[in-house]
Amino acid sequence: MREKLTAVQMGSMEGSPTMAAPMKYPLELRERAVAMYRSADPKPVIRQLARDLGVHHEALRNWIRQDEADRGERGDQLTSAEKEELVALRKEVRDLRRANEVLRTASAFFAAQLDPTRPR
Repeated sequence: MREKLTAVQMGSMEGSPTMAAPMKYPLELRERAVAMYRSADPKPVIRQLARDLGVHHEALRNWIRQDEADRGERGDQLTSAEKEELVALRKEVRDLRRANEVLRTASAFFAAQLDPTRPR
């Protein structure tokens, strides 16, 4: 008997598990919000500025921290370029490990074919 899936269940099945979640806020809003924070003097309370912009305060706090890292003002966080490079390198390592496993399996198979005295 087939069960009907809810929209939430169907949404969780879409895409690959490594696919990034869609951005909730447009990039333009992010840039404008960070620019507003940086240009204000004295610095506004992030929670209040976020409420005025209609975004979650932790989202705004993360955008500001990332902007500071990208500008070299923070040493405790990776820059956007470093994050992109890290993602690309992890993908490359995953692909190379997969290729090595295929080569290892193929090597064992062909070695067994060439040397019939070798135990299998």
